[in-house]
This record gives sequence, C-alpha cells and structure tokens, in this order.
Amino acid sequence: MFNKLSNILFADFAVRKFYSYLIYYPSPMNLNYFWNFGFMSGIFLGIQFVTGIFLSMFYTPEVDHAFASVQHIMRDINYGWLIRYMHSNGASFFFIMVYLHILKGIYYGSYQKPRMLVWFTGVIIYVLMMGTAFLGYVLPWGQMSYWAATVITNSLTVIPYFGKDIVYWVWGGYSINNSTLNRFFSLHYLLPFIIAVLAIHHIFQLHKAGSSNPLGVRSSKLDKVNFYPFFLVKDLFGLFICFIFFSIFVFFFPESLGHSDNYINANPLVTPAHIVPEWYFLPMYGILRSISSKTYGIILMFLSIIILFFLPFLDRELIKNKNYKPFNRIMFWIFVFNFLFLGYLGGQLPVTPYIELGLICSHIHILYFLSFLSVSSIYSNFYFRKK
Repeated sequence: MFNKLSNILFADFAVRKFYSYLIYYPSPMNLNYFWNFGFMSGIFLGIQFVTGIFLSMFYTPEVDHAFASVQHIMRDINYGWLIRYMHSNGASFFFIMVYLHILKGIYYGSYQKPRMLVWFTGVIIYVLMMGTAFLGYVLPWGQMSYWAATVITNSLTVIPYFGKDIVYWVWGGYSINNSTLNRFFSLHYLLPFIIAVLAIHHIFQLHKAGSSNPLGVRSSKLDKVNFYPFFLVKDLFGLFICFIFFSIFVFFFPESLGHSDNYINANPLVTPAHIVPEWYFLPMYGILRSISSKTYGIILMFLSIIILFFLPFLDRELIKNKNYKPFNRIMFWIFVFNFLFLGYLGGQLPVTPYIELGLICSHIHILYFLSFLSVSSIYSNFYFRKK
C-alpha cells in the first residue's frame, strides 16, 4: 500500500515538473531564434549519449585492437557506420550549438545577475565537453588521435617540479600505452553523465532565475507567455532545420569534419607532417602554437577558456546600461571574426605569416574580455551622458 502511494506521489510530482518546465514555463514573449541553441544543444547531448552507448558495446580499448574494432563497427556491424557517423558528426554539431549558445549569452549579456549561476554551470559544462571530446578523439587510435594525445598530455610538463611525474601518472607509464587508452575510454564514458547532471542543474537554475530577453530588461508577468505552444514550436522548427544539415553531413559528407590521417593505424615511430586537433579546438590550438614560449602559450590557451568564468565580473557596467551599448556591438563582432580567424590559423602550417598573425589574434581574444568590455562601458556612459 505504501509503495503504491509513493509511486502515485512520485508520478504526480514528475507530471507537475514536466508541465512546469515544458508546458506552463513563463517565457518572455520577445525571444528570437538565438534562444533555440540551448534546446538544440540538449538534443545533441542526447544523441551523443545514445550513439556512444551503442559504440561502447563493440569498441575494444586496447592499443592492439582499438583501430581494428572501429573498422569492425564500420564494416561488420549492422548500421554501425550510421551510429559512428552520427556520433562523430554529432560531436561537431554539439559544439556548433554550444558555441552559438555562448555567443548569444555574450552578445545579450545573459551572464548578468540574476543568471550568474546559469552562466557558471554552462561554462563548467563547456569545459567538461572539451575534455570529453579530446578523450573521444583519442579512442579511434589513428595517427592523428595518437599524436594529438601526445601533444596535449605533454602540455602538463609546464607544471613546475611535478610536471613530468603528472604526465607519467596520466599515461600510466613512460609513454602512451594500453593503460592510457583504457583510462581515456573510461573517462570518455563517465564524463557525459556528469555533463548531463550539470545540464539538468543548468536548466533548473535557468527556470529559477527566468530567461533573459533581447532587450536586456526584466520582464513582468504580463510580458510573458507559456513555453508551449509558442516557443516549443519555435524550438522544434529550428531543430528541424538543424537536422537537415546534420543529415547532409552524416549521409553525404561524413568525413569532411574529420582528418584523413585517422584512417591510418597509430604508429609511435612516424610523426605526421602536421598535427592538428578536431576543428572545434583549432582556435585554442592557434593560440598555443603561435607563441614560441611553451609555458606562456599554454597559460594563454587555458586563460582564453577560464576567463569565461569571470565575464560577469569583468562586464559589471552592463547592469547599468544593459544592452544599449553601441560600441560593445562593434567589439563583439570583431571578437567573433577574430575567434574564427584563430581557428583558420590553427589549421595552417606553423610558418610565417601565420605565426605572427596568430600572436596578434591571441592577444586580441584575451584583451576583448580584459580591456575592450571596460572601454565599451566607458564609451557608453559618455555616450548616454552626452545624449
């Protein structure tokens, strides 16, 4: 009797939460399509979950069999090619949605009070995504996988005194070996569950604080409408368009976002002519490779990621003027172009003039957060005082 009562109460609680989060959730009525990217990021996280579980059933995390197991999935398992291409291209689309989601937050100042916790959990999810994607890039055990893992793990040697010992501990030996691949596979399987929990907390904090809007002003209850049907239909339309492009890549250009060297079995004795990570890491890789000092390059690369945590404190003036900052709009688009150009430079050979351009763009990327936002606030205060 008690079990039946508890089940009924739990079902009632689940239904009420479902209705409050997806049906009756009050949303500002002026939200545009830029607010779709959070929803689509969640959908692609689900795709990565489902396809990753199926792939793990047939993958062998051993250096002698990992590459062959991936080929076995592609050639011998029924629709294994489809599952793998959905997983690999799904990772790329997941990053596209998250990058657009972050840029929307920066453009509209969604990181400000009372949504600071929403922003912080989102940045943590982004960092864990990067770690998960790096671990997943190693698992096919192709040439680029092996050497990308070698380059990235060796970056830990910049830690004073203990750097080499930490690298050996991560490797589980004195070089990348079977223990390394096993650990990377275990972590790649585990981290998405942590990301999923954080994503739920991210949504919880969003519903607690309320959604931002393009005007950057607080909406009253009279300015809000239910999430269903108005915005659920809007999200589903955006998802439909996104799935069209996703299907084109999966069925017609499945390898266009990858690297051809990963169809060569990993060989520690043959170094590729040009070691590059996946495309979504190229801006950070462009920062790392453009600076001759290894320590300074790694510090600047990690700073370009960690600085997102401090964005609510670096742009406090936005609380006063909200989004009416004309100079900030100009600087934002310079920042976006600079970020994309850094990605282009990260994919080029480390020769002149790419190194010099990368050095300039790397510092512009950091200065946007440390300097340009403050300059934008000063200009806006002067502009509005003059008005």
